[in-house]
Amino acid sequence: MLSLMLTSLSANPIATLSTTMGDIKVELFLDRVPRTASNFIDLAESGFYSGLHFHRVIPGFMNQFGCPHSKDPKSGRAGTGGPPDGTFKNYKTGETETRKNGGNIVDENISKDTNAPGTLSMANTGRPNSGGSQFFLNVASNSNLDWFSPGPSKHPVFGKVIEGMDIAMAISKVKTARDNPVVPIEMKSITVEGLEKDEV
Repeated sequence: MLSLMLTSLSANPIATLSTTMGDIKVELFLDRVPRTASNFIDLAESGFYSGLHFHRVIPGFMNQFGCPHSKDPKSGRAGTGGPPDGTFKNYKTGETETRKNGGNIVDENISKDTNAPGTLSMANTGRPNSGGSQFFLNVASNSNLDWFSPGPSKHPVFGKVIEGMDIAMAISKVKTARDNPVVPIEMKSITVEGLEKDEV
């Protein structure tokens, strides 16, 4: 009985990304990058992502999402926004984390998970500590984006697809204009399951 309890407590939460092209289920690496995963969970549970659109889709590369300006799928500002400043709970440590300077969180470059196909990774402006609400779903091996690889791009992975990779691939191949889908792809909702909200 005890081993069953420990197993359930150690399991990572699962996020369901419900899009107008289908659902994608993602394991969130709360055990490895708790600040980054908790930031995503907090925004998802607040409804922040509902009604936004994929604003940057590149076949053989990735699908990017999470800018509040993308509520209007044709906005020229899509890709430039982030969440409001504030605080959120770290679901692993119980500590309070902060979003500031435009909704940005502190980089969590601690787990060497590569940007492999099917992984979820933190988008940023290229400057340190500039990630907020935007993320991208890799549809190819993009190890050049690993925070532990040479070069300026530093993007920590915080999840991986466990169901619906076919949907992710289909999204990456839609017709685009300047990398923006011609037919808008909406995130209807993101729900998170398996989160032990009261364990810390």
